[in-house]
Amino acid sequence: MNLFVTIFLDNIAPLFLIALIGWMLAKKFSIDIYTLTKINIYVFVPALVFVKIVETDITRDLLKGFLFTLVLMFIMSLIVGGVSRLRKNTPSVSRAMKNGVLFYNSGNMGLPLIMLVFNDLPQAVSVQIMVMLAQNLTTNTLGLYNANRGNTDVKGSLLQVMKTPSVYAVALGFLFKLIKVDLSQFFLWPAGTFLSGGLVPVALLTLGVQLSRVKMDFRNRDVYLTTFIRLIGGPLMAFLLISLFKLEGIMAQVLLISSAVPTAVNTALLAVEYHNEPEFASQVVLIATLLSVFTLPIVIYLAQWLF
Repeated sequence: MNLFVTIFLDNIAPLFLIALIGWMLAKKFSIDIYTLTKINIYVFVPALVFVKIVETDITRDLLKGFLFTLVLMFIMSLIVGGVSRLRKNTPSVSRAMKNGVLFYNSGNMGLPLIMLVFNDLPQAVSVQIMVMLAQNLTTNTLGLYNANRGNTDVKGSLLQVMKTPSVYAVALGFLFKLIKVDLSQFFLWPAGTFLSGGLVPVALLTLGVQLSRVKMDFRNRDVYLTTFIRLIGGPLMAFLLISLFKLEGIMAQVLLISSAVPTAVNTALLAVEYHNEPEFASQVVLIATLLSVFTLPIVIYLAQWLF
């Protein structure tokens, strides 16, 4: 019970509080949601990706966490794609469901959660950072493609992906690591770190603004189905992969816990930016975050018991 209360107060309640502030601001003032999403996608997200790549000491062992995340996402993509076809959903809803399942809050919820559970243990935090890098990279390439593909052709979607600064932030980050440049000696580095720290609060404020304009339809079965696959299917498939890869100890625990966090706020931001089922995406983020209050403590307990 104490763990349940701690997780809620330290990791979930603050997120809802910031989103609530955004919701209240939107009710009081006329706020342009599209400007907010552009600031997130074109400023804060690439800054966070670049800084985390540069700061993280990437070892061969840690790359297992990166690879694991990609394999898990691939399998979950097949699952949600099959479910969506059985439901005979429209292409835009199908892609919105995929984003809701594949991309989870590895940064603004997953990272603080891992730091809390493992008492800032460097090994655990490093594994989670690799998960976050894989998620950030795919969210702003595949996730963007999924969101934009609902309204344009393949060529147009790919061109839009190539216009996204996060793609170049990843390449630039690895380039600086390869040539071993100490960026802390440059005056631009503090600006980058400040910007990277702005993603979580601004993204959550933006979500609050978006939610203030959404007519919640709690009868939409696809919202609950997407949430179920994310919160229940994710950990189950992660457990099978951990067993298959014969992972153990801290890495196995972190990967299992990380797979259970709710849908990322960025999926709603992308849906707004590219007009691809924004209400559906926002509902999934809200419902998944609410229900994770009950599912996360169970997964944390199982991770510690199993590994």
